[in-house]
Order: sequence, then structure tokens, then C-alpha cells
Amino acid sequence: MPEILRDERVRSVEWKDLTQLSSAEVFKELVLSLPWFAVSLWLASKRLYFFALPASFMFFLVGLRQVHNAYHYALGLSRRGSDWVMFTLSALMLGSMHAVQINHLEHHQHCLSEGDVEGASAHMPAWKAVLVGPLFPIRLHIHAWRKARGASFRWIVAELLVTAGLVIAAVVVPCSWFRYHVLAMAVGQCLTSFFAVWTVHHDCEQPGPFARTLRGMLKNGATYNMFFHVEHHLFPAVPTCHLPQLAERLDKAAPQLTRLRVF
Repeated sequence: MPEILRDERVRSVEWKDLTQLSSAEVFKELVLSLPWFAVSLWLASKRLYFFALPASFMFFLVGLRQVHNAYHYALGLSRRGSDWVMFTLSALMLGSMHAVQINHLEHHQHCLSEGDVEGASAHMPAWKAVLVGPLFPIRLHIHAWRKARGASFRWIVAELLVTAGLVIAAVVVPCSWFRYHVLAMAVGQCLTSFFAVWTVHHDCEQPGPFARTLRGMLKNGATYNMFFHVEHHLFPAVPTCHLPQLAERLDKAAPQLTRLRVF
């Protein structure tokens, strides 16, 4: 357990009431990325790739929000339901989300330490985090393949088979919008080392603020609340949609932990 979690100021923050989602919130979380997905494919089908790219970026960002909640079983679904969300997003975003889950939960246990495979790029300069980006998902998958057991391993195998099938289909099938989507998601996977790790953890160390956060309604609205990262690390069971309320409580209880900003 990170030392900061034993801090009385952190322990005083009420958070359990924020873990519950209404039926409407569950539905919203499940469909949140679909408009961006549909817009990106429609633009790509018209060969408007320059305009499709921002929509694909937003789909990937919001997809990360959805699967991130699934990693922590914070979608208001059963564990089985969360597994299917991870499987679906593996097909839409490429790779195995169950493999990433293994790394991500270890990242929470050993944040920024030597055993934190996911967090390694946080110790790099920004340019290097981008440069090693293509190796990032490979390292995550190799590590998870070695660690996975039972149902988790079977999910990983199934997701990698689906991904391989989609990549092969993109090469064989002469469908421009499909090829565009597969390529865009591959690029997104290569950039996660920078956008999903470096941006929220660079220049952070235990036992102080080990993650960054963001303030401002417009900034957090535009990034779908994905940068309330110190709040997430302290209370990972809280769904992303409730992190703004959690941030207000943490600001009052321990403002020194929220002083580092993403931007």
C-alpha cells in the first residue's frame, strides 16, 4: 500500500457514497464513446481522413475512460459484464484489455516503483516517452502473458486472436474506412505511453504527490474527466463520472496532494 494512503487527511475523505451509479449513469458510461466512433467511421468512409483523425482520437480517449473503469469494476456492472466491456473494447481499440488490466492493477500496487511496468515511461523525458511508444503495448502484453492465469489468460488469448483477425482483415479486405480505423487505433496504442502515463505521472515521486490532476470545468469537460488522476489513484473504486465531486473533497482535506497539474 502506498504510504500516502495511510495519511489521516486522505483517510478522512468520504468516498464510498461516490461508488454507486444510477441506471442512467451506467447506460451513459456504456455508450459514451459510440458517437465519436460513428463519426470517425463516417468521415473515413467519405475519405475525409484529416477530419476523421480528431474523432478517432476522441473515441480512443473515451474508450480509455470506459475500459479504465472496467479494469476497476467501476462501471456499475457485474464482473462478467465488465469482462465483456473489456473484450468489446479490445476489438474496437486493438490489443488485449485484460492484459492491460493486469499491468494497470500492478501499477496501482507499485506506483512508479521498479516493478511498475506500466509506469516506466513516467521517469523518461517527454520525447522519449513518445519514442518508445510502439514498444509500450508490447511490453504490457508480454508481462501480462507471463502473469495471467485461468480466466484472465483465456480472455487475453481470445482478445489477441480477435485483434490478429482484424489486422489480417485490414490487410486483405479492400475497405478504406476499415483500414483507416485499424491504423488509427494502432497509432493510439503507440501513444498511450505518453498520453496515459507520462502526462499524469511525470516528475512525481512517492511518498509525495505521485500523480497529477486537473482543475477547470472546460478542461475536464474536454478531456472527459480523465485527468483527475491523483484522485483516481487514491480512490480507484470511484467511477470517472464522480471524480469531480471527489476532487472537491480532496482539495479541502489535503490540498497539497492536488497541487501538481497535468496542464
